[in-house]
Amino acid sequence: MDLSFITDRWAIAGGTGFYVCGLLYGCWSVLHRRRHSRIASYTFMLLGWLLQTYGLYLRGRTTHSCPIGNPFELLQFVAWSGSLLYLAVGPAFRTSLLGFFSSGLAALLGTVSLVVPAWDQAVRIRPFGSDPLVAVHASLALFSYGVFALLALTSLMYLLQHRNLRTKRTNGAFALLPSIVELDHMNLRLLACGVGLLTLALGLAGSRWHGHPDAVAPAKLVVTVAVWCCYAVALAQRLRQRWVAQRFAGLCLALFLAPLLSLGIVNSPRRAVLPAHSPATSAP
Repeated sequence: MDLSFITDRWAIAGGTGFYVCGLLYGCWSVLHRRRHSRIASYTFMLLGWLLQTYGLYLRGRTTHSCPIGNPFELLQFVAWSGSLLYLAVGPAFRTSLLGFFSSGLAALLGTVSLVVPAWDQAVRIRPFGSDPLVAVHASLALFSYGVFALLALTSLMYLLQHRNLRTKRTNGAFALLPSIVELDHMNLRLLACGVGLLTLALGLAGSRWHGHPDAVAPAKLVVTVAVWCCYAVALAQRLRQRWVAQRFAGLCLALFLAPLLSLGIVNSPRRAVLPAHSPATSAP
């Protein structure tokens, strides 16, 4: 089947459209107090993710690298990562409303990136040069941001469930939320997963930066380390039972501002582009 007429932006916009459909379906279920179908929610997310994946694939063929070279691509990649994680582990959580919240986040990030054309004007060819380690580092770091995005959603669900229990609201759509014990375990597993991925990304960047200081821009490395420190401290405090319950959930929700705000610095031009196995060279 010839799909050459579909451009990368049209495919990504189509994927965002399915995310919006999943969000609207969830809103309709909540407003009409109908049971939110996990199958329908998962189908909308899957179709959206497949179209988004195809669009990012086309963009990657154009830039000859992982498509994370401008603000549009960064937001799309974070939305893609969070959606992939939901598709992979969402059914195991056995909660239909996780799909509703996930589609809402993907729809928000996708729509915002699409309605600001200036964010997609600068398309860089090989934004990471020919150094595969730097590209893998950037991809893993952004994928961990997708994990943190899903963590923010489950933390919001925890806070909503906690409020429902305090106000003794046991009916309506939010009665379908998992127990706060299950949500707390979900938060802990997602936090550990995100910190692990970001640790691996920083390890790759550190090994490359140690031998070639110009391979990774210091500002980007410092910002990524700062984000890692925030989440690593949260994980340590949770494991030591110092930050628990709604305090822990509220912190995880608020912490998602850190990776979002860091995207501007992460997207800044690199000072140098290194060949895979050669000394540092200046980049225009």
